[in-house]
Amino acid sequence: MERMAFRAQTIVADVALAAIAFTLAFFVASSGAPLSDPAATASLSLPQLIVLYAAVAGGFTMLFRRELSPWRYASIPDALVLARIAVLTVGVFLLWVFVIDRARGLPRSTLFLAPMFQMVGSMGVRILRRALHEHALDSFSPLKAASDRITQATSLLLIGPPALADSYLRDIARSHDRTYTPVGIVGSDRRDVGQQVRGVCVIESLENLDEALGDLRRWNRYQRAILFLEEPGRLKGLTADQLGRLKNDGIRLLRLPSIVELAQHDGVTLLPMRDINIEELLARDPIELDRGAIGNLIRGRRVLVTGAGGSIGAELCRQVAAFHCAHLTLLDFSETSLFEIDREMAETFPHLSRHAVLCDVRNAARVTQAFMAQKPDLVFHAAALKHVSMVEQHPCEGVLTNVIGTWNVAEASKACGAGQMVLISTDKAVDPTNVMGATKRLAESVIQAQQTAGQGARFSAVRFGNVLGSGGSVVPIFKSQIERGGPVTVTHPDMERFFMTIPEASQLVLHATATCAEGEGREARLFLLEMGEPVRIMDLARQMIALSGRTPGKEIEIEITGLRPGEKLTEALLDETERSLPCAHKVLEVVSNSALRISPAHLAEMEALADLGGADAVRRALFDLVAQIRGERPGSAPALRVVANG
Repeated sequence: MERMAFRAQTIVADVALAAIAFTLAFFVASSGAPLSDPAATASLSLPQLIVLYAAVAGGFTMLFRRELSPWRYASIPDALVLARIAVLTVGVFLLWVFVIDRARGLPRSTLFLAPMFQMVGSMGVRILRRALHEHALDSFSPLKAASDRITQATSLLLIGPPALADSYLRDIARSHDRTYTPVGIVGSDRRDVGQQVRGVCVIESLENLDEALGDLRRWNRYQRAILFLEEPGRLKGLTADQLGRLKNDGIRLLRLPSIVELAQHDGVTLLPMRDINIEELLARDPIELDRGAIGNLIRGRRVLVTGAGGSIGAELCRQVAAFHCAHLTLLDFSETSLFEIDREMAETFPHLSRHAVLCDVRNAARVTQAFMAQKPDLVFHAAALKHVSMVEQHPCEGVLTNVIGTWNVAEASKACGAGQMVLISTDKAVDPTNVMGATKRLAESVIQAQQTAGQGARFSAVRFGNVLGSGGSVVPIFKSQIERGGPVTVTHPDMERFFMTIPEASQLVLHATATCAEGEGREARLFLLEMGEPVRIMDLARQMIALSGRTPGKEIEIEITGLRPGEKLTEALLDETERSLPCAHKVLEVVSNSALRISPAHLAEMEALADLGGADAVRRALFDLVAQIRGERPGSAPALRVVANG
């Protein structure tokens, strides 16, 4: 009933506006005519003409269903439809009055003025209604001083395409948000300069950002916050020096939610902005998420993540939860890390079914017990020791966690009937020169050995490059060194690494999992990301110093410390025994035939050596077994005791 009343009111209003428009047009057209030239000879009086015109207008309003379009959301398409209604109205009206009395007594200019007045009136009231809804007239209030209007909110500069700026400005208008006042737009194309988007001017292109900031200062509208409307890594022309100066001036750098964060949004409230992490400002080309395939994989399924409190594991938990899994199990050995991710899940996803398990993946019985209780459909194995220098000093711990732990998780996945398990590996597993890389290469072989053709769970592994912002990356180290005033330590000036962000790394896992699930083969599969060109660590250090607002080599020194044991100058994604095939967007599948198939006996011997605590013996046995896997030495039955005793 309420909706019908609204429709009736809209039709009545449009009919009344048409009548007023025709009346006004008639008198304007007749104002120049002699007084002796009234419409007395016409068979239709002025009231009859008005009623006829209004009736035709009302008929076309209902025909085009304008009564269903809320006035507070009036837009350009609405204006075009209203113009069409006005033209058709005057056309049909002219046909009727011509048939009735050949339009005698009707000033001809009325036929031009009436539709113009009708369009202006009908669209004008709609614009006014929308302006009132969006409080767009507040700034013209005579009761509000100019100083009040200026200081009511923090000045905000928008950076990005005008189309995205329009979406954001529309959202804040509808939500009546007054936290920020947009003072200008810096577009990505110089051809957009001078345009206005909902009253906010595109003042400059991104390549002239410094000029735009100078103009805002001169206009006394200097921004205190900057909102990036798209991924900072996609914006060409931004330099670390510029961003560093902005941060040094106390300007907040903000961005809209990522695609994963959007999945959690209710679609009604204003999209929440957040401060940009420094790793998001580093030049990267972010990976796109195949939301359809991943949604089909995760939605309604039980998921378990080991190492859930770590950087990669925590991000996996966030993304899996965002895709509406049926149940999420968080497994970690660190009490503090597990508590924090469990608390975050409770706050961010209050309706998510979840369970936290404090468990060490080294403990096979406890792992199996947890898996049997939780019955996961998907298992993401992110638990690992990953600091190269630490694992190099403690190879026994590295073997027990990274190798034996992987075997335990894989066995538990099969025992509980899981459909799929994914191992988080690293590019350091390629031609490994350190213990951490060797343990990860052996863990990949464990996954390959677990796959049984035609039955059971599907197994896969995903190789990462260095993850920006993770616990094992150089970014947190550089951050702390910069905060202390330096120096920033780099092991070698020519050292290079492949880099990705934490969300990218987690998205790759989901891509790989979905790809593996869709494949027809039953062999274990290994995936990696197309990561482009490697980045020099020296360049990364300089960029981060610049982003902090300091000058590399002057305010913050860079110190060369020399390579640590097990470190390589460059990392590779494939070794000479492997090749890659494209299988999804920016995802490659690694094809490799191990010369040696890992058996439980091999792992039992390795575990026994690690339990004894002989670091040198474990290191020799580990690299000997990796060499056999790669075909560098003849494969054999387990004889690791002999190697250890040699």
